[in-house]
Amino acid sequence: MDLGTRRQTAPQPSAPAEDNQKLSDLIGDIYDAALDQSLWPGVIARAADFVGGVGAALFSKDAAGQLGDVHYDVGTDPYYKQLYFEKYIALDPATTGQFFAEIGEPCATADLMPYAEFTETRFYREWVRPQGLVDFATAVLDKSATSVAMFGVFRHERNGIVDDEARRRMRLIVPHIRRAVLIGRMFDLKAAEVETFAETLDGLSAGMCLIDAEGRIVHANAAGHAIIAAGDVLRVVGGRLVACDARIDQTLREVFAAAGQGDAALGTKGIAVPLAGKDGERYVAHVLPLTSGARRRAGIAYTAAAALFVRKAALSTPSPPEVIGKAFKLTPTELRVLLAIVEVGGVAKVAAALGVSDSTVKTHLGRLFEKTGATRQADLVKLVAAYATPLTA
Repeated sequence: MDLGTRRQTAPQPSAPAEDNQKLSDLIGDIYDAALDQSLWPGVIARAADFVGGVGAALFSKDAAGQLGDVHYDVGTDPYYKQLYFEKYIALDPATTGQFFAEIGEPCATADLMPYAEFTETRFYREWVRPQGLVDFATAVLDKSATSVAMFGVFRHERNGIVDDEARRRMRLIVPHIRRAVLIGRMFDLKAAEVETFAETLDGLSAGMCLIDAEGRIVHANAAGHAIIAAGDVLRVVGGRLVACDARIDQTLREVFAAAGQGDAALGTKGIAVPLAGKDGERYVAHVLPLTSGARRRAGIAYTAAAALFVRKAALSTPSPPEVIGKAFKLTPTELRVLLAIVEVGGVAKVAAALGVSDSTVKTHLGRLFEKTGATRQADLVKLVAAYATPLTA
């Protein structure tokens, strides 16, 4: 039986109260992992179970799809993981498609290419099928001009291909995983002890304030004091941290109060708050609750309910493949063929590299000529080169 036509056998949803508690506990664990990175394997194992899969991974790839790295993973065969990066990463149809995906939006194989076509690829025949896998639900956590960071859940034959319920569950947890990953970059406390906590915080380049449930500052690092002293986006009034924008200040009040009530309350409010400076500069504030688990070290040391991190919002520069794909309205498969032509050459070599037939490559090549206006493969190579070069004639 074709895997694409198998009946989807995702687990039936739990009772609402049980499911909500499971989600709430998982969200709390996700934010604990932001401070204690040794918790990530256990967290993503529970995330895989929540979504409905046999394993999961936090990983990254470069824009060309030739290199990648798994930061944390569970349920993956070490042999096949090594084989993927040695041989199959460039053959994975999702490699280019993930650069099209919106940040935080779940993506399945069928979103990138027809599933029947996927089962004909060399990647499926040699890497996916031997493991009993059928699909991979991914979500982009962050991307730049050179790389993309993702969270993904492996779907086995017994799980079936990604369905609406799996997508719904991914949407419930991915925003929290993304925030925890971003916070973890700014707040790396792998080996920090309570007695050295203040010294660690002062070493952070991002502005940071520990706040109680009333919004009072109980500690701020050097960068945090500098932001407050500038009075552009945040200031202190009566010992309480306030945003210069009244509407945003009300949001911060609610978030701080929610943090004092626990993880679940803050999780439903969200923890990313945009800040606007008087000169038009954009900032982003991330609020991390300090009410349970590994985060209690900070709360106990400073009687704080939340940690507020403030940084300038950086303009995300899209990668050349993403720019080309959007400029010419290419599908992920068409973009994959285009990049393969640049990397390996003619139709036969591209077909061998991608594990598809010559006729499939020729079909996509015809569409590339139609969409880009090119008439020869050499023209396609020049087109990609022009987008990859910062200075063009």
